[in-house]
Amino acid sequence: MPRLLEIMRRLRDPQSGCPWDIEQTFQTIAPYTIEEAYEVADAIARNDWSELEGELGDLLLQTVYHTQIGAESGHFTFDSVANAISDKMVARHPHVFGDESRDKSADQQTADWEKIKAAERAKKAQAGTLDGVALNLPALLRAVKLQKRAARVGFDWPSTDEVLDKLQEETRELVEARDNKSKTDMLDEFGDLLFVMANLARHMDIDPEEALRSTNAKFTARFEAVERKLSDMGKRPEDSDLKEMDALWDAVKAEARICPD
Repeated sequence: MPRLLEIMRRLRDPQSGCPWDIEQTFQTIAPYTIEEAYEVADAIARNDWSELEGELGDLLLQTVYHTQIGAESGHFTFDSVANAISDKMVARHPHVFGDESRDKSADQQTADWEKIKAAERAKKAQAGTLDGVALNLPALLRAVKLQKRAARVGFDWPSTDEVLDKLQEETRELVEARDNKSKTDMLDEFGDLLFVMANLARHMDIDPEEALRSTNAKFTARFEAVERKLSDMGKRPEDSDLKEMDALWDAVKAEARICPD
């Protein structure tokens, strides 16, 4: 760790460092931080542990980068960041580092965790129920987090039945906006529909990001299978038409049901 911190310090040295690294700011580095986090998740999804090692290093570099900029501007240092997260983890696990009992159910542990986080938000003067939900989260993830916060104070439908009713309502409103050819209304109603879908996922204990990633992977595999079938026929997708490709798609789905592996 000291070696990596020294490398970053030298890269940012105004006199002898790398011109590109010297020019970077919190704002310019932030997109790379997000990208590296996704690449870590991708390596995990592919069970590529060698790749994961490298990606974790890339993600660690992002923390080092931000803390070096923070140190230069007098905001914080790597040590202060490490100490802050250490203090937070100890405070949030009194059943491990304190005198509370470890004999708790998963639900009780989750409830206790939320109480501790609520107390932390109160100390930060985050009085509103939705305060502290990061603005730059992926929109679908942020929708789920906003809904979870609202549910804590009782603003929630009691079951999936009401959510499904709302889903039908929002679908009808989107159709009306489409028929009226109002781009603004379509954007608004489409957002409402996605928001309700995120709520449905929460009620069904489904991670919407995971569900969509799975469907993306399934679509990719099936479409590539359609392309292979077309190639066997001496064709490319642009040489085919929707009717033919749809028939091949159905064939690929049927084959998958017969041989799911």
